[in-house]
Amino acid sequence: MLITCRSSDTIYVHQNISDGDTIVSGNEKFELGFFSLRNSKDRYLGIWFKNASPQTVVWVANRNIPLKDRLGMVKLDDQGNLLLVNGNSKVIWSSNSSTWGTNINRVAQLLDTGNLVIKNGNETLIWQSFDYPGDTFLPGMKMGKNFITGRETYLTSWRSVDDPSPGEYTSTMLLVKGKYPQAFIMRGSVIETRIGPYSGQAFSSQTEHAPDANLVVFSDLIVNQNEIYFTYTSEGNITTFRTILTPDGKLETSYIKFPNPDWMPISIIPEDYCDKYGVCGPYGSCTTLTSPNCGCLEGFELKNLDETSPDNDTSVCRRKIALDCGPGEGFLKLSRSKLPDTENAVFSGNMSLQDCEVACKNNCSCTAYANPIVTPGLHSSFRRKKRAVMVVTLSTAAVLTLLGLILAFYTKRKWKKRSDAEREGNAEVPLFSLSKISRATNDFSIDNKLGEGGFGPVYKGVLEEGQEIAVKRLSKSSRQGLDEFKNEVICIAKLQHRNLVKLIGYCIQGDEKMLIYEYMPNKSLDYFLFTDESRKSLLDWPQRFQIIQGIARGVLYLHQDSRLKVVHRDLKAGNILLDHQMFPKIADFGLARMFKENESEANTKRVVGTLGYISPEYAVNGLFSLKSDIFSFGVLVLEIVSGKKNRGFVHEDHEDNLLGHAWRLFKKGKSLNLIDECLHVSYSACEVSRSIHVGLLCVQQRVEDRPNTPTVVGMLGGEGSLPSPKKPAFYIQESEINSASNLSLLPSSVNELTLSQVDGR
Repeated sequence: MLITCRSSDTIYVHQNISDGDTIVSGNEKFELGFFSLRNSKDRYLGIWFKNASPQTVVWVANRNIPLKDRLGMVKLDDQGNLLLVNGNSKVIWSSNSSTWGTNINRVAQLLDTGNLVIKNGNETLIWQSFDYPGDTFLPGMKMGKNFITGRETYLTSWRSVDDPSPGEYTSTMLLVKGKYPQAFIMRGSVIETRIGPYSGQAFSSQTEHAPDANLVVFSDLIVNQNEIYFTYTSEGNITTFRTILTPDGKLETSYIKFPNPDWMPISIIPEDYCDKYGVCGPYGSCTTLTSPNCGCLEGFELKNLDETSPDNDTSVCRRKIALDCGPGEGFLKLSRSKLPDTENAVFSGNMSLQDCEVACKNNCSCTAYANPIVTPGLHSSFRRKKRAVMVVTLSTAAVLTLLGLILAFYTKRKWKKRSDAEREGNAEVPLFSLSKISRATNDFSIDNKLGEGGFGPVYKGVLEEGQEIAVKRLSKSSRQGLDEFKNEVICIAKLQHRNLVKLIGYCIQGDEKMLIYEYMPNKSLDYFLFTDESRKSLLDWPQRFQIIQGIARGVLYLHQDSRLKVVHRDLKAGNILLDHQMFPKIADFGLARMFKENESEANTKRVVGTLGYISPEYAVNGLFSLKSDIFSFGVLVLEIVSGKKNRGFVHEDHEDNLLGHAWRLFKKGKSLNLIDECLHVSYSACEVSRSIHVGLLCVQQRVEDRPNTPTVVGMLGGEGSLPSPKKPAFYIQESEINSASNLSLLPSSVNELTLSQVDGR
């Protein structure tokens, strides 16, 4: 169907905008018109990002009353009222912005902020869509309350991804004059997640930052006698942000950096079990680094502690020694903690931290004090309006997570202070009891079995607190011994990145060894690529390119950005898990090796990994390095593009494996012929060509010819021109086919390589 597009960003009085017409903001960032969702025939009037992929709707006018045909029309009357009418001229939606007078110069204009405004000829604002948001918070919006008009601006989730009508969840700031503002996610009238107080940099549950150091965000919390609101703006025209409240009650923040049209994730709230509101009760502490998650703050203990019930996560904490408000009492510094509920906090913007400590000591009902303002991080710039200090009375739930704020509590004596490094060094991966995992998996029921891995079966489970988990149960005959098991626990526990699977805990009891991971609802990449054509067709090109870029960022973190320097040694499609949004997460660190700062390679007599992904220098000489992972990544890229496995690949015209086939097509200028047939024409030729080119650079025979990880990430992001790749590993010219000296490198022989040990997992 041909859709006409008006060049104007403006609707004039008595001008009609029919279904099929659109208006576009001045710099072509946003578009307004009619749209449908997926396979639905219902039509909605809305605003969306013009150049995002897939279509990203940010505002819907008639979210409660969809049109049932394409006869809808938008018009602006001379009273300044924007009307949406159906084919019978019945008003379906109205801005209710009528003003009286003879001025006929009223216009409706779509701005480059995504805001639809109605104004008089003298630029007086009559109405704006930013005052009536749906599920999306855009830069420039105000989220809060106007005390004069009584209007409160908050987000409301969609009922589902196919239904924009108001859903169960709202994200709001519960505002009380004189109190320190904080934000919540609510289900109906019940608080489900406390986003936490504003710290001067962000709300305190926002634990992630944009991965691009060049992204700049300015955030403001404005508090005065007329209104209180939070707003943020982004710098530059090539980057845009959005925060969306999903139908399942999560706040997801992401960004686009043009010309890449895909959304890149920044943060998600709630992130884990500890983000649940009041989950551990008064004076409780919650951390994902321990099992059970809930414990008591130092100086407190569980009431009615039952030593035989280690899974009791809901007990209430009490002081070990009661306070007498005497001179011998001091404060315990708790760093990297999320401030508790500030509903009953006393807030002052004019006190120093020292003055606040004195005030708290002199008030026997005061149990803690804190400075909520933190120093801005390196990745973002922030405006700070004033210095703020609060005195906290912990009469409501205190739920702590590891962030970056200071919180202090009265104790009977001055407790010994430990450095952050000491606390971090003492942190251990949670140890789960076999009984708890057995209950979570329904005694390892066959109905809970997700599949069979190289080291044993994997089961889905649900912990008693509701968290979904994946349990990797090592079989007694598994090749992964105790050392490899411990290696995976230690290694992945120290690695935290959005593109790495999260280890929740482990279990060792008798002959049982189990690893407990976050549950990935979409299984693994090979489940989609290599099982059958119907699943493969579910992965469109934007998703595949997103997966390629996500894996690259995960490998960059392992190689360069983490505290460790890690070589994974088993990157393959089966070890790339996909979350509910199809974002990739690298898994299975049993074979990973950690390098010292000055190390770049290592040698082993015990070659491990998976055939088809192992680099030639590792397979033949046992030499592995960061470039070994680069080789495996290149194989992955070519598999994702083609939908074919490298190992076992056959072609009627030659004897090459997938790498050789891709190389042949590249030399002929026919790289696009490698694309998976199920994608048809629904792909970006530029992105596909660049991905294949990068993949071939990664699988070059010589180690020194392969790019390093930062270069790979940059090339995938469109930076710079790409060098011409040299021949890939295991590629044999036709003239060499009959050479006996090269038989060990033929694709048909790769599958038969004799290694000291190969773990086909």
